[in-house]
Amino acid sequence: MPLTVGTAGHIDHGKTWLVRALTGKDTDRLPEEQARGISIDLGYAPLDLPDGRRMSLVDVPGHERFVRTMIAGATGIDLFLLVIDAQEGVRPQTLEHLAVLRLLGVTRGVVAVTKADAVDDETLELAVEEARELVPAAEVVAVSAKTGAGLDELRAALARVPVEERDAGRATRLYVDRVFTLQGVGTVATGTLWSGSIAGGDMLRVEPRGRIVRVRSVQVHDAPVETAEAGQRVAVNLPALERRDLARGDVLVEPGHYPVSYRLDVRLEELADTPTAVTVHVGTKATPARVARNGSYAQLRLSEPVVAARGDRIVLRTQTTVGGGLVLDPAPPRGLEPERLALLEHDDPEAIVRALVHEPVTGRELQARGVLIPAELARGLTAVRSAGEYVFSDAWLAELRGRVRERLAARAESNPLDPGLPLAELLPAEPWAANVLNLLEIERRGAKGYLPGATAALGARAEAASELEAQLARDEIAKVDDKELVAFLEEAGRLRRVGDGYAVSTALYDRGRELLTRLDPITIASFRDAAGIGRRTAQLLLERYDADGLTLRRGDVRVLRRARG
Repeated sequence: MPLTVGTAGHIDHGKTWLVRALTGKDTDRLPEEQARGISIDLGYAPLDLPDGRRMSLVDVPGHERFVRTMIAGATGIDLFLLVIDAQEGVRPQTLEHLAVLRLLGVTRGVVAVTKADAVDDETLELAVEEARELVPAAEVVAVSAKTGAGLDELRAALARVPVEERDAGRATRLYVDRVFTLQGVGTVATGTLWSGSIAGGDMLRVEPRGRIVRVRSVQVHDAPVETAEAGQRVAVNLPALERRDLARGDVLVEPGHYPVSYRLDVRLEELADTPTAVTVHVGTKATPARVARNGSYAQLRLSEPVVAARGDRIVLRTQTTVGGGLVLDPAPPRGLEPERLALLEHDDPEAIVRALVHEPVTGRELQARGVLIPAELARGLTAVRSAGEYVFSDAWLAELRGRVRERLAARAESNPLDPGLPLAELLPAEPWAANVLNLLEIERRGAKGYLPGATAALGARAEAASELEAQLARDEIAKVDDKELVAFLEEAGRLRRVGDGYAVSTALYDRGRELLTRLDPITIASFRDAAGIGRRTAQLLLERYDADGLTLRRGDVRVLRRARG
């Protein structure tokens, strides 16, 4: 199982020296870091464990000015390597780094008491005991990067740390922590792969910029791989992007799976006071935010959009780390609703869907918000109906059915001749419209929807229909203003429409059709004389025969379409 370990600890306690001794790689790559002898940016190295596993190691700066960078490196790690100098013991950044790890949910790891060769046995014992008291759940190992003492024991201790497997069902998400350009290669982005996998040829979306990019190739610790898995340190080659198109804090995600939001609803942790303004750390992103709080819940209103998922942990800072939170809704409506957040925290999938699915969403969107995991979607929930990839709550669906039935009932009452309505009028022009039609419990006839069993009826127009039929029995043609009535009567086989707003009897239509087979040539004049009707009626009838595919006009003459006749 791929794992990532992150260092933590006060400045000058020997984190980078220890990483170099463990891995053989100097993670201080910047000239300024080498000149000043302190870590400024994140460093990375592979760490081979005694059991054959290879772990990704993230080295973070320890200076109080670079806590923001430390948080960016600590997000997404599986376990910590807390470093405490045997001579100095616990210092301010030891405590703040430990608080950050706790707020990020990184509770498992190992404590390394460094520079063991520089103190006497009694001092070393006191330092080890202090470390045990500070982190009672972690194994403590005394080491010396200078002499190599304790390094094998430290590797073995790291291998013994139990770590939960990452959720394989989550879509791909990688928070970018470093961007650079290589000659002949192009732009490269690195980060810890939080979930999913990345392979060459994959199409990913850069958020919050919203740009789709193609991955050319993937590396893990400078070695090409076909597929990078969740938990690994990954370098992704994105040749279509310029260096300026990416920055720390951006996210590479599988398209359509994660919301981009200016708000987060969270359950607060360790935030005693309520600052009105904080810096919110989400993944590798840090952005100012305003805090709206109600008890243990808060809505964070962000200055810049972020990508998060339900269950993510965030860190809140002012001048120092003041608290954190668990993301309950990564794309909430504006306004803090403790009842809704309490429901999310309770984690009952059916209740959550009833409360949250006020409009159709896709199963992917539910997963992105962390509302349902794939297994819950697959098993089906009594509170949910699905059609295609879309998911609907029972309450929302019942409300929609009610509105549609009311409209169709009103239509049947006001227009019994045609009690149906176009399907496009019953639903908004939304992507989910076609998916929900089969759940509406209405009848579909062509492009119209009807109440079950609804039939057309003359109703109050029965007398007008009789008068029109009597007129057509007397006259060869009639002008008709009631288009719905004439359409109903034609569908019933009681007349035929000709021209624009005219009708003839079915008897005249059928007699004229039979005459066509006797005429040669078929002209308006010959058809008029044979049928004994006026020229205008003859012309309208012949145009109707053209439209019905019986005849084909060639200039002033028509011929029968033999194959259709």
